[in-house]
Amino acid sequence: MDRTTRTLPVEELARQHGFCDRVKLRWADRLNRQPRACVMTYGCQQNEADSELIRGMLIDMGCTLTEDENEADLVLLNTCAIREHAEMRVFGNIGALSHAKRRNPDLIIALCGCMAQQQSIVDKVKKSYPYVSLVFGTHALYRFPELLCGVLEGKKRVYDIEGDEAGVILEGLAPVRKEGTKAWLSIMYGCNNFCSYCIVPYVRGRERSRTPEAVIAEFKQLIAQGYQDITLLGQNVNSYGNDLGETCDFAELLERINAVPGEFRVRFMTSHPKDCTKRLLDVMARCDKVCKAIHLPVQSGSDRILQAMNRRYTAAQYLALVDYARAVMPEVVFTSDIIVGFPGETEEDFEQTLALIEKVRFLSLFTFLYSPRGGTVAATLPDPVPEEEKKRWFDRLLAAQNRISREENEALIGQSVRVLVDGKSDDARFPLTSRTEGFRLVLLEGDEALIGRYVEVEITQASTWSLFGKVK
Repeated sequence: MDRTTRTLPVEELARQHGFCDRVKLRWADRLNRQPRACVMTYGCQQNEADSELIRGMLIDMGCTLTEDENEADLVLLNTCAIREHAEMRVFGNIGALSHAKRRNPDLIIALCGCMAQQQSIVDKVKKSYPYVSLVFGTHALYRFPELLCGVLEGKKRVYDIEGDEAGVILEGLAPVRKEGTKAWLSIMYGCNNFCSYCIVPYVRGRERSRTPEAVIAEFKQLIAQGYQDITLLGQNVNSYGNDLGETCDFAELLERINAVPGEFRVRFMTSHPKDCTKRLLDVMARCDKVCKAIHLPVQSGSDRILQAMNRRYTAAQYLALVDYARAVMPEVVFTSDIIVGFPGETEEDFEQTLALIEKVRFLSLFTFLYSPRGGTVAATLPDPVPEEEKKRWFDRLLAAQNRISREENEALIGQSVRVLVDGKSDDARFPLTSRTEGFRLVLLEGDEALIGRYVEVEITQASTWSLFGKVK
């Protein structure tokens, strides 16, 4: 079997369960009660999914879960390294936890995730935050029980950022998900693209796909547990199965999932435009349970900048994909990511990005100021864009997208749409929250007995960020 598709051996899984039992006995005996654990998650949906696995391990180790770090015996920060701002937030919170550590010397503070996979970050933690007891990277996630056991059995500080360079497929772990209608389902890990600005391949490893059988089995479990809006996760879901030979590609996986009995919606993220094929779009159009919504990060509207980013498509190719998708799925909506202020970007490059968003008319954008990531190609590029210029472009982009979002939402006033009611809001006039197939937020009048049901609603009002409606 290809080394990038290895599944965690059952013997190793059993070994980690043994450490769970040891932790359960020692920790509860030391505290004379059940230990309490708080998991703080930063970054993307994949980190959210990883935190669900971590919470499952903590339950197996006899912990109760809390969202209040002040009452916790363990605070674990599952971190993101994509942008500098995320790292600054993490270090700020680690600093704040020093007060809790002084109040409770037995408090265990742990750091994991993408930041923890970088030697420079680990060196900084060792030097500046000596009260952090445990640091482990993304490849060592499955060894969390063993590493925590080491801390509890007397090791002052435990570090594991080496793990398995290729990574493994984590089967056999039971995630603890939040109750509700929505769930994440990881179908693959890692990335092979090496975009020049992105650190993900270095901290997440190369692409590794779960088998279609494993994905579908977990999907059926989610349906049986009552989840109705399920998002398939991967750094680039469009390349799912490339490491599995001829077994199953992403389009076929969607077809198999669509055939699962039950009333549900399935969506996915993230897609790389270079791997988004007409065949995939045709399958989406045919599959009635697959949401007609695509998060397709474009990053820039300038071919020159796209080339410098190593994105391997042009703006024209991106627009052709959008046009084809709308030809086969007139109702499809697009969301995207854009980086502002990439090294060497000019006013002309930025204007091309503005022109592209006017053509596509994204439902929403995730916009980011470029920040260099150590170890990436882009971090070595000349001609950094001045911060003032970045912020000016960012504000212009945000204003343009907010206008487009508002106009797209206002176009639905008076129309009937199908939504899944998924929770309660803080608005007394519209006490329910719901989502359309395109993931638009719709605030509703109605009783909370509607939560978990699909209903037809008439859109009565619209804003930049949400719609308002009444059940028909």
